[in-house]
Amino acid sequence: MSKQLSRRTVLQGLGAAVALPWLEAMTPRSALATGPARPPVRMAIVYMPNGTWMRDWTPAEAGALPAELPPILRPMSALKSEFSVLTGLTADNSRGPSGGHARAMAGFLTSSRIRKTEGSDFRAGISVDQVASASIGDRTRITSLVLATNQAGTSGSCDIGYSCAYQRLSWRDAVTPLPAITNPRHLFDRLFTNDAGKNGSRREIERRSVLDYVRDDASDLQRNLGSVDRRKLDEYFSAIRELEQRIERAIRMPVPPAPNIQVQDIQLEAKINSQAEGQEDQWLEAVRLFGDLMVLAFQTDSTRVCTFALNNEQSARTYPSLGFTDGHHGLSHHGKNPEKTDRYSRISAHHVAQFAYLVNKMKETKEGDGSLLDNCLVAYGSGIRDGDAHDNGDLPILLAGKGGGAHKPGRHIRYAHETPLANLWLRMLNSVGAPVDRFGDSTGRLNDL
Repeated sequence: MSKQLSRRTVLQGLGAAVALPWLEAMTPRSALATGPARPPVRMAIVYMPNGTWMRDWTPAEAGALPAELPPILRPMSALKSEFSVLTGLTADNSRGPSGGHARAMAGFLTSSRIRKTEGSDFRAGISVDQVASASIGDRTRITSLVLATNQAGTSGSCDIGYSCAYQRLSWRDAVTPLPAITNPRHLFDRLFTNDAGKNGSRREIERRSVLDYVRDDASDLQRNLGSVDRRKLDEYFSAIRELEQRIERAIRMPVPPAPNIQVQDIQLEAKINSQAEGQEDQWLEAVRLFGDLMVLAFQTDSTRVCTFALNNEQSARTYPSLGFTDGHHGLSHHGKNPEKTDRYSRISAHHVAQFAYLVNKMKETKEGDGSLLDNCLVAYGSGIRDGDAHDNGDLPILLAGKGGGAHKPGRHIRYAHETPLANLWLRMLNSVGAPVDRFGDSTGRLNDL
């Protein structure tokens, strides 16, 4: 091109705005002699509910990950060089009497003390993603993304005297839990349209692709790009269209009836999940659509901050593909029954497989002279160690990506007992460029990453 292409270039059309991935034409002329400019570092945190069976999660020794991973982590076997297992991290402020699930989810990203309250009287703290959003959100079109497959309201009690608001993962401040995007179509429209409601409906009626609306802009751009950038753009447009088609198929699928789940120990569980459980295949497709859209959001630098809850705490979702129909939360209260711990472990492995899908998608997405994953830090874990004891110490945590050099993956890193989980969040904040010295109950930045 005769001049450098701006990193913020957007293809415009009638009601549509398609951001671009990182292209060679975006490299400043002054940097060509020394190599391409470094892409930004992004952060994502994926939440799994109800803890896990730690015997099937934790590698036996610290150091390089073993040739054979523990059963729950085996879906990550092909990605051993891309993630680390972190043990010893604790959410001390999530500890308290009763309401273990509510305290775990609300305290996971806030690292704040959760107060036992009902109704609209609740208090947690600002979550790490919103600290990042406040610091670096002005560098992108969307300050942060908050995603979930289902969402509780903010009124009433959902866990033995704890407000339903505590089933929200992200908090703008101590009294403002953030709503999540729970429909992949809504996320697609947020990323690719100027007026999601109006023009999303128009495209639905006309059955047209968002790419149809920016075709002229795209043609003009491609004529002025080099062969490598044209190929990258073709691949990017193909990915957008494939996502549109998957979302359209998902919309046409019939809404399943709520499952008949027997709640044995906490009756309110059905209240939280009855409208959101649905069929496993629909949940799985939604999870992967969200993952693919997150990759596009990072690839186009539409945002650098994202959280994603696979399910809410106390989720009673069933996974018939695993060969049984026991609800997840019921199995988490296993009482060390071997049959229950085996099924509990298999659900955890199923969840890890979805994380593996996301990590692999990032690894396959080229950026600069490496991959998108090289420029991301993606944490995965739960605010509960084991659902049977509602323990908030020694949490199950994975960290994927290199974060632009902030993390050397492929290891099991064992930290001192009771090391605050907030130390990891502080390290991630600094890695994405947020100049923060303290977060929650942190005692310093997590070292040895």
